[in-house]
Amino acid sequence: MTYVVTESCIKCKYTDCVDVCPVDCFREGPNFLVIDPDECIDCTLCVAECPVEAIFAEDDVPENQRAFTAINAELSKLWKPITERKEAPADADDWKTVSNKTHLLER
Repeated sequence: MTYVVTESCIKCKYTDCVDVCPVDCFREGPNFLVIDPDECIDCTLCVAECPVEAIFAEDDVPENQRAFTAINAELSKLWKPITERKEAPADADDWKTVSNKTHLLER
């Protein structure tokens, strides 16, 4: 099993989760983070750190977010690792309660 970053992260991209990851499994895109399923060791540390509750165990991803399992796997092969916390985008707080953001995902 692995953990999956879901839609809530889009345009928020808080990186608190990156700071606690013991294996550096996060990958960074323009406005979203993903978890590399081949690197994730299922430690659960990132879940509690995510301020927008965007990270779920693969088996617990909400039905309407299941596409993000494949999105994480796909984009983790394309994006570079992020290993240190960064400042969130200036407008991240404006986006954290917005839903239906999948169309805004920049690949």
